[in-house]
Amino acid sequence: MLNTEFKKKFDAETNSIIKTSIKQDFLFFMKKMDSIENTALVGALLKVKNTEDLSNLNLDKKLNPTTDHSEIFPFTDKIADYPGGINALRQEVAQLFYSDAVYSETNPVKTNVAFVVEKNGKISNVKAEGDNFTFNRQAEIALYSLSRKFSPAVINGDPVRYRFKLPLTLNIE
Repeated sequence: MLNTEFKKKFDAETNSIIKTSIKQDFLFFMKKMDSIENTALVGALLKVKNTEDLSNLNLDKKLNPTTDHSEIFPFTDKIADYPGGINALRQEVAQLFYSDAVYSETNPVKTNVAFVVEKNGKISNVKAEGDNFTFNRQAEIALYSLSRKFSPAVINGDPVRYRFKLPLTLNIE
C-alpha cells in the first residue's frame, strides 16, 4: 500500500527535482521501516531465548538424570537436513539477514551459528559466536525466522535431537 501511494505521488509529479525528493523520501522511509521491523525481531529473539531458558530450567527440574530425553546426539545414522539442502538453508538465511544493522570496521565479518534441530524438525537454542555482536544477533534472528522445518536426525529409525553448526560470512561494502 505504501509503495502504491508513493508511486502515485511520484508519477503525478512533473518537476524532476521534486520527483528526486519524493524518491529519496521513499528510500529513507523504507530504511526506517526496516529498522523498526528489525527492532521488533530483536525483541522477538529475546523473548524466544528467555522462553527457551525457562523451559530448560523446568526440564532440568522434572527429568531424572538417568532418563534424560533431551540428549543431543553428535553421531547419527542420518543427520538433520533442511529442505533443499545446505545451499537452500544458506540462501534463505541470506534473504532473512538484515545487513544494514551490522556495523563493523573489519571486513569480512564472520560468525559460527550453532543450534539444535529438535525431534520434530524445529530449531532451538540458537547461539552465534563471532567477534561482531550485531552480526551475531542478526544471524540468530535469521535462523529463528526460517520458514520451514528440518528433517530431524535419525538413530535406529527414531528421530533424535541434533546439534547443527553453520558458519556465516558477510562482506561489507
